[in-house]
Amino acid sequence: MTPPSPTLELACELIRRASVTPLDEGCQSLMMQRLAAAGFAVEPMQIEDVENFWARRGGEGPVLCFAGHTDVVPTGPLEAWQHPPFEAFIDTDGMLCGRGAADMKGSLAAMIVAVERFVADHPQHQGAIAFLITSDEEGPALHGTQAVVERLAARNERLDWCIVGEPSSTSLVGDMVKNGRRGSLNGRLRIHGVQGHVAYPHLAQNPIHLVAPALAELAAEQWDAGNAFFPPTTFQISNIHSGTGTTNVIPGELVALFNFRFSTESTVEGLQQRVAAILDRHGLKWQVDWSLSGLPFLTEPGALLDAVSASIRNVTGRETVASTSGGTSDGRFIATLGTQVVELGPVNATIHQVNERVLASDLDLLTEIYYQTLVRLLAN
Repeated sequence: MTPPSPTLELACELIRRASVTPLDEGCQSLMMQRLAAAGFAVEPMQIEDVENFWARRGGEGPVLCFAGHTDVVPTGPLEAWQHPPFEAFIDTDGMLCGRGAADMKGSLAAMIVAVERFVADHPQHQGAIAFLITSDEEGPALHGTQAVVERLAARNERLDWCIVGEPSSTSLVGDMVKNGRRGSLNGRLRIHGVQGHVAYPHLAQNPIHLVAPALAELAAEQWDAGNAFFPPTTFQISNIHSGTGTTNVIPGELVALFNFRFSTESTVEGLQQRVAAILDRHGLKWQVDWSLSGLPFLTEPGALLDAVSASIRNVTGRETVASTSGGTSDGRFIATLGTQVVELGPVNATIHQVNERVLASDLDLLTEIYYQTLVRLLAN
């Protein structure tokens, strides 16, 4: 058999570490050793129970940062896997199977190998290369990238460009990159009624009946029309709970959970005010507890997106599509530094699923894309 490529070999080593969030299980130590050998100044940053690190090589000038996470989601039922999830098995179709193969240990391996090769080829490169790695992306994401970014901002670290290794591709590696993400705003709505007997509704106030028209109006509302980069803002109710579990009691309270995925055409304050106006218009006794998961961000065409697109075209022969679709990523925290952020990784068809897998040869293509992007941005 043909020996595995350096990228595939490293990806297998990472997958074999069962780093279910927020555990790291030695993944970062392995990466830091490789980066230190390539001349990086490596800085572990343990924040609470989360392992992170920041690494940097180079001097003055523009900084290209590679960002990602070593933690993976739980496996689900082991008996449902064709191969043990942390075995890093390559099947007869050339698929690398294992938890994290696509999300995102394959990308991490490609980043490390691409940077090692670039540093060897261009030891006196322009600017600087950096790594920002966490083990808290798949979890609460409180003590990972967000906390590291706060530390970097406090000491005025420069980050001009950032490539996040999230699996952005849909069918073929490089067919799509993410150049932004919608914001995510969560609400926990509590409606107050009066509990009573179903036979005496005039002595009670049913919060389910009271809130139904308001929820229908919220669901039908057009919050904005989106723009050239973002689809319109969406509102979704994800859970409603009310009642005592019996058929003869009118409940006294209702709790509903909802989420906005919002474009740059809307603001947190504007959405909150419009929700309040609709609830007030229906005469409800209400309370909303808000939590913001992330603001929208956008990287418009420029040096980073141009370099990534040109590299994908040169390596694969295809034109990439820049998209802001999908959920949130740690790119939302890095973008607060004024950084151009692009997410570029392997095909995302099996992420978070049982039998997660990625075409092994795609990781070598991804390595070459990362390498050529480095050349375009930082080679002398």
